[in-house]
Amino acid sequence: MPQLNELNAISPIDGRYRNKTKLLSNYFSEQALIRYRVLVEIEYFIALCEFPLPQLTTVNPAVFKDLRRIYDNFTTKDAEVIKGIELTTNHDVKAVEYFLKDKFDTLNLGAFKEFIHFGLTSQDINNTAMPLATKEAFEKVYLPSLNVIICKLKQLSDEWASVPMLARTHGQAASPTRLGKEIGVFVERLAQQMQSLPSLPFAAKFGGATGNFNAHHVAYPKIDWKLFGTSFVENKLGLHHSFPTTQIEHYDHFAAFFDALKRINTILIDLDRDFWTYVSMDYFKQKIKVGEIGSSAMPHKVNPIDFENSEGNLGIANALFEHLSAKLPISRLQRDLTDSTVLRNVGVPFSHTIIAFESTLKGLDKLVLNQSKLDYDLESNWAVVAEAIQTILRREGYPNPYEALKELTRTNSLITKTSIHNFIDNLNVSNAIKYELKAITPSNFTGI
Repeated sequence: MPQLNELNAISPIDGRYRNKTKLLSNYFSEQALIRYRVLVEIEYFIALCEFPLPQLTTVNPAVFKDLRRIYDNFTTKDAEVIKGIELTTNHDVKAVEYFLKDKFDTLNLGAFKEFIHFGLTSQDINNTAMPLATKEAFEKVYLPSLNVIICKLKQLSDEWASVPMLARTHGQAASPTRLGKEIGVFVERLAQQMQSLPSLPFAAKFGGATGNFNAHHVAYPKIDWKLFGTSFVENKLGLHHSFPTTQIEHYDHFAAFFDALKRINTILIDLDRDFWTYVSMDYFKQKIKVGEIGSSAMPHKVNPIDFENSEGNLGIANALFEHLSAKLPISRLQRDLTDSTVLRNVGVPFSHTIIAFESTLKGLDKLVLNQSKLDYDLESNWAVVAEAIQTILRREGYPNPYEALKELTRTNSLITKTSIHNFIDNLNVSNAIKYELKAITPSNFTGI
């Protein structure tokens, strides 16, 4: 079997797009998942020592630093050792436990190694490791990448704030707008979603085989294990402790999080399609990179492939986010295993999203404003000032102004500045009003 590389990877996120997604492997790869499991197991043992349990009072706190080095310095070789153990156990979390027991022997902690995974079920580890990995990927990779797009959009919105542009409603010429304002719409939409994200907690279950701390309570009935569990999950891991639960986290918060990411992606699909259309309308040219080919058959073409690539990847991401949010909150009785394989794919929609973010940004960076085309379309569509004229006439109490403008604009195949001004000249209004109406042009009728 050849070594895994771009040419033989099944998924493009590990092949063609590997350079764009490699940072996410620190959070969503098999090695990363194993490392996060190791982290939770170690921090749980340390928490038991600090609590402390009577049998752990003699553990020297100085060894905690050595224990944390196990996950801080976790290597591919460590992951391979654990995968080797899993070949025998056929249980991934138990393999982590056995790996750590060997480490405890090395650190002269063998007398305490039965408190590794004490009272826990595998889901106490998985349902803390996975949200912790997702939280850190979100904070360290996703948010910085999205913020770059928002900053770029803000820059373009400011740069083109005063550029008038013919609007299109239903694909038809409509009251003019400003290019910067239209980009600002997307900035505001994304900002609104960014404001809602902090309200969505990364939640974790931690309570034993059926969520009731059964094993913990039977061994130490006088300890408030709920208090301990909440303190561990929230203060040690920085997650929200879900309680009560079954054997697994109910994933309601995860579902809300995935739905939120899906909404952001949907906004960016809308943006990609708008800019694609602006390029097709020749409102933008695209910077050409020496040596690049736009079309294999048509040498003149520079295709808006970055917006197309982004749209495609966002669509794949949203399909997967949709499945995650719809499936994960459903589990038969106290636990079935369908969530396990699904959760292993959280990194896939994240990856397609990051690929899309980079493509959108690349597309935005290529844009070159074609001012002459925007000006031409405005000047060719004097009919759009009809709304302005009839509104002022309404203000002045002129009879049936809408109908008068409708007659003008629908019975004349070509509306020009001259035909509009001739219409104004024939209105029974004061010269001051005529002057006011003639001052309106497609380029200045852009609102606020």
